[in-house]
Amino acid sequence: MKITLNPDAEVVKTIREGLARTGGYCPCRRTQNEDTKCMCKEFRDQCADPEFEGFCHCLLYHKSK
Repeated sequence: MKITLNPDAEVVKTIREGLARTGGYCPCRRTQNEDTKCMCKEFRDQCADPEFEGFCHCLLYHKSK
């Protein structure tokens, strides 16, 4: 398993600015709780699945097999 940043620097910049505004919570989510703190629970759970390959919800991180 390998987790990397999105290769699109503009996406990374935009999401990191959003994270700074929200105090580290996913800027794509309406609620702010431990499940939406970056790296969000949804993506951590997806990473636990050895068959999952893809981006997190906000497109900041990508998991490869």
